[in-house]
Amino acid sequence: MTTTALPVPSIWSALRHAPFRGLWQSGGVYFIGNAMQTMAAAWMMVELTGSSFLAALVQTAVFLPMFLLALPAGVLADTTDRRRLILASLIVQAVMAALLAGLVMAGVAGPATLLALTFVSGCCTALLSPAWNSAVGDSVPRGELPQAITAVGIAYNAARALGPAIAGLVFAQLGAGWIFVIAVATTLVMVQGIRRWPPRPHPPSRLPAERLWGGILSALRFARHSEIILAQLLRTMAYSSTGSALWALLPIIGQRQLGLGAAGFGLLMGCLGTGAVAAGLVIGRLRAWAGLERLVGGGCIVFALAMLVAAFSREPAFVYGALVIGGSAWMAVMSTFNTATQTSVPPWVRARAMALHTLSALGSFAIGSAFWGAVAGIAGLAPALCVAAALMAAGALLARPFPLRMGEAEAVTQAVPWEDLFVADEPHPDAGPVAVEIGYRIRIDETAAFLEAVSLLKAPRRRDGATFWRIYRDLGDPSRYVERFIVTSWADYLHQRARATVADHDQELLVRGFLAHGEAVSMQHYIAER
Repeated sequence: MTTTALPVPSIWSALRHAPFRGLWQSGGVYFIGNAMQTMAAAWMMVELTGSSFLAALVQTAVFLPMFLLALPAGVLADTTDRRRLILASLIVQAVMAALLAGLVMAGVAGPATLLALTFVSGCCTALLSPAWNSAVGDSVPRGELPQAITAVGIAYNAARALGPAIAGLVFAQLGAGWIFVIAVATTLVMVQGIRRWPPRPHPPSRLPAERLWGGILSALRFARHSEIILAQLLRTMAYSSTGSALWALLPIIGQRQLGLGAAGFGLLMGCLGTGAVAAGLVIGRLRAWAGLERLVGGGCIVFALAMLVAAFSREPAFVYGALVIGGSAWMAVMSTFNTATQTSVPPWVRARAMALHTLSALGSFAIGSAFWGAVAGIAGLAPALCVAAALMAAGALLARPFPLRMGEAEAVTQAVPWEDLFVADEPHPDAGPVAVEIGYRIRIDETAAFLEAVSLLKAPRRRDGATFWRIYRDLGDPSRYVERFIVTSWADYLHQRARATVADHDQELLVRGFLAHGEAVSMQHYIAER
């Protein structure tokens, strides 16, 4: 018997969908403008101050807003009109870039002004990113989501290659002010893209809308009690915080170690982006051939070696080559983390999960940039990069305690609750806490197997909203057990019921299989008296 090999998924399958293609194209132009703006700000800081710390602090100003705002922005993306959120953020960002262009052309933009306006621009990017990412995810079928994520990664990293290279030429010929003018234009292209291909409205729901703080707690609770997501976030933080050393110290490598000007620095940035684009074109095949862990472990080693070359080589050609290879490793690893996260969450928390991924990646990148800049200022460039390379290589050891997995469809598809909810008096949505008791009378000879099965309900109950969970044995009837959990409010309990997935229901069905003949599950609800 012969078998036919299945074709390896390609990014071109995602690009066949017009909404995705439109968002991808406008997003790519926007990414180029952002990359140009970041390069111009970093090089201006080097020229204005000559400080390693302040040059690295530009990366912090760009990415620290992700640490501060990504999660609130994710809640807003999951609960409000994503189109309005994205457009408002883009308009403010365009105004900030225009102001910076005017100040630079007038010759009155100092280091503090540069950092402040770069930070505000970064805040706008942080606010729109979860909404834009979830809109991109909605524009393709779930089966093509990994290819869509790879295509976006290619666009982002192509921007990292083209943006700094273009910015270096513009900087040398026309000055930094015109780079910020171009950034305004690219932001307006993104505005037009969102107006033409707006995100789908959220499905209507009779449930009360989550509030900002409650939505943040829901996202954190979900990540804490989802083994898959927690592992992915921790691995992302470790990789990004150590890898940030190379990105943050690149201006210093270019100026002091290689003796390059603005155009040469742009080429260094472009080499990292070029390698990332090249990896994006073959990432599907690499992932299918190597698997998640081998791909990520190899990427850690390769990027660490690229940092060592950048630390000691004074030959630009060697550094350029190392950065191309390092950029490929960076793309392969970060794309794998991103894909694993997006495919492992249900729709109700998708934007928040992406916000947590962004928080882990760019928040740790921002803090790492400042840290490695300070280390380089105290110990020197080469020692800082050597320590970062050693920690990067050691990150491959995280595979055992925090393994990577892709989510199955059953684990992200929401299911219909087992029973209709009948209560004599519907509480106010804010009333609570709510205690829920689910009673089981089981076959007593299968107690151990029942307890093992029911214990697996703890994670989904806590993940979807419960603040407390426990299983109790009835002292008057050894065959009867009660599962008890507490939810903060009646509204949170209604949301928890709606969030259960097909995989959760399969586990509950397994638990119900231990019921004694003729017995049924009983359920009681209790509301706290004030």
